[in-house]
Amino acid sequence: QVPVVESGGGLVQPGGSLRLSCAASGLTFSRSTMGWFRQAPGKEREFVATITWSRSVTHYAESVKGRFTISRDNAKSTVYLQMNNLKPDDTAVYICAQPGHSSDLPLTRPNEYDYWGQGTQVTVSL
Repeated sequence: QVPVVESGGGLVQPGGSLRLSCAASGLTFSRSTMGWFRQAPGKEREFVATITWSRSVTHYAESVKGRFTISRDNAKSTVYLQMNNLKPDDTAVYICAQPGHSSDLPLTRPNEYDYWGQGTQVTVSL
């Protein structure tokens, strides 16, 4: 069983919007911080956004602050990433991540996560 599965990527014009979804394992999801990362060709994986489980405290990378919104529905074991005013530099594979342990802190580093999805491609282009 794949712990996390992303969906919702696609091709969008600059200034457009997309909403990504991540369906996660219900065993620990309700007590796990969740995170979104992205990786563009030739670049390292970078943090995008994270959300804690109890009070849904959020934290964003500076490059997406004010444009992206992370949210979660614990009843559906799903986390979302609403992306508005997309730019060509946002083009990347977006990857959802879940720690292998219960956590209620914002987690921004890749080594703090244990389970990774396959990713969903987001392309911002005319």
